[in-house]
Amino acid sequence: MKIIHLTLLFCLGSICVACSTPPSRFGVYQQSDGTIGVHTPKDAKELEAQEVAVAECNKLGKRTASIVDSRKTVNDRFPMTYIYVCR
Repeated sequence: MKIIHLTLLFCLGSICVACSTPPSRFGVYQQSDGTIGVHTPKDAKELEAQEVAVAECNKLGKRTASIVDSRKTVNDRFPMTYIYVCR
């Protein structure tokens, strides 16, 4: 019985890890104009960056995040930055 629980836990954990980039690998910051900046690692997709921005907007009492800008950076760890406005 214990082996079944451990196997199930391992499978679920593997699926979660395989599906997306961990949020801790993103750099999230709030700019002085109120927008949210998200630095993304190389393997991240724009949709993942938006999910991180929405989570940050939720902390500010807003429901959604709309992209207003994206730009390449010279940083090897975070080659893209996306800027979002919370609504």
